[in-house]
Amino acid sequence: MLFRKAILDQISEGTVTLAFRRWTKPTVKAGGSLRTAAGVLSIDAVDIMDAEDISLQDAHRAGFPTREALLAELDARPAGTLYRIAFHRAGDDPRLSLREDAALGKVDRAAIIERLARFNETADQSWTEPTLRLIASRDGITAAEISERVGMDKLKLKARIRKLKELGLTESLDVGYRLSPRGRSFLGET
Repeated sequence: MLFRKAILDQISEGTVTLAFRRWTKPTVKAGGSLRTAAGVLSIDAVDIMDAEDISLQDAHRAGFPTREALLAELDARPAGTLYRIAFHRAGDDPRLSLREDAALGKVDRAAIIERLARFNETADQSWTEPTLRLIASRDGITAAEISERVGMDKLKLKARIRKLKELGLTESLDVGYRLSPRGRSFLGET
């Protein structure tokens, strides 16, 4: 579930606690969580509803000035069932503090090496170190550039870089990627 920057800011402030989406199948479920740029959201409820039942208060809680503005956005994607998603911000994204943690002990280093080896094994390709080295070569290097250099489909590469992000080794920029302090520390000592 993606949010525009303005909505993410309002989620951070605590003023947006609802979202409305048209889906063929829900991408979140009640009791689950979702990591966003505004932090981790705890999903409180996911309910099917009719557009006619959306109130002005619902629109405000979803970050829209009017009910009509919300409906216009929903009408831009008319296919699928309408869902009302209630949530609250549960805290910061744990990857933020992880990627800043550059003090890698032997146990941390061994765990990262083991995970990277599993990623390579699962992919039947040694991609982790070349990808990390390319990201280290220049802040803002794009997935297209990396995929061309490692000989991998761009979408497949992006999914794999998300795994590196989960380990706190990389971070996404507005355009491209860079190594996090943790990633720089890891590469500097391998």
